Amino acid sequence: MFDYIIVGAGFAGAVMADNIARQLNKKVLIIEKRNHIAGNCHDFKDENNILIHKYGPHLFHTNKKEVVSYLSKFSKWDIYNHKVKAMIDGNIVPIPFNLNTLYELFPDTLASKLENKLLTCYEYNTKIPILELKKSTDIDLQFLADYIYDKIFVNYTAKQWGMKPEEMDSAVTARVPIFIGRDNRYFNDIYQLIPSQGYTKLFESMLAHTNIKLMLNTNFHDVCHIKNNKVYFLDREFNGKLIYTGQLDELFEYKFGNLPYRSVQMKFETVDTEYYQEVATINYPNNYDFTRITEFKHIHFIESAKSTILKEYPEKYVVNKNTPYYPIFTDESKKRHEQYIEYSKNFKNLILLGRLAEYKYYDMDDIVERALEVFEREIKNNG
Repeated sequence: MFDYIIVGAGFAGAVMADNIARQLNKKVLIIEKRNHIAGNCHDFKDENNILIHKYGPHLFHTNKKEVVSYLSKFSKWDIYNHKVKAMIDGNIVPIPFNLNTLYELFPDTLASKLENKLLTCYEYNTKIPILELKKSTDIDLQFLADYIYDKIFVNYTAKQWGMKPEEMDSAVTARVPIFIGRDNRYFNDIYQLIPSQGYTKLFESMLAHTNIKLMLNTNFHDVCHIKNNKVYFLDREFNGKLIYTGQLDELFEYKFGNLPYRSVQMKFETVDTEYYQEVATINYPNNYDFTRITEFKHIHFIESAKSTILKEYPEKYVVNKNTPYYPIFTDESKKRHEQYIEYSKNFKNLILLGRLAEYKYYDMDDIVERALEVFEREIKNNG
């Protein structure tokens, strides 16, 4: 019998499994409904020998040295500075919208005027959410805010989330800022890296301990069930810890209704050219059903006469039909989530961890840090 059962083989589950197996010498079973490990970070080489990210581009960036140190036990790294551009009025320009973008879209005189006003109002090399800029009382900055909002933000947001920016949680809208600077990199973190052999290889190394067993292609409810505030594994009461990283509403069989998510349809294409576009990702805020195109040879370089691109088409999440990628934060969804959290407290040996279980957006470094903290606080120091 296992000491711990972990549901989900993404970063949250894998970090917990590694630390339990290695530090505590306890036996861990990981139950994963997909046919692979690494969660949404899963990558593999396609027919063109190009390493692609099955669930969209995942770029590791962080200011947390301890997270890099921990993951470096399982992988070597390549330095990779991600750059993103957007198609605006026929021009392909850097985003987040920055001072360089100003000069690519506007005449120099106007761009210089707007730059001076931005630098008067905001600190250099800072990020400003678009909805904050729209509050400016300066007529020129109002013009700029309206332009960025209309040309870059509103239609992209409508496609990505199926709602207007004003209807969304500020934590989500803040993720698409204006950058008051000239750094064309999409991220400004100290560490910007890619695992040299890909994320799947990193996860394979992380889960290689003899105390860790994997059950792929297995739904939690196929081997476990919950009854009378207890957890059962193969019809026997399980007295160890259950660490659950999957969908919270699914765990409790939608007792309080569905938690809403957005999904994305991923369409990969082989193009008969060495390179399809000038940077890894180009966003298409307007005129197209897809939100962005990613070309993976920019991320994992390989010599090839062909290239692989990915077009992403956001869509409504439907249970058992597509993949839940992004929690939709509304007052109603937050209340429903709180109902699930309160109900989960009836299960003394249950730990909820990760984007789906906590119904919270995490970047990769955030969830690694969170898993390490939960291990220290609730597992290692709790017996």
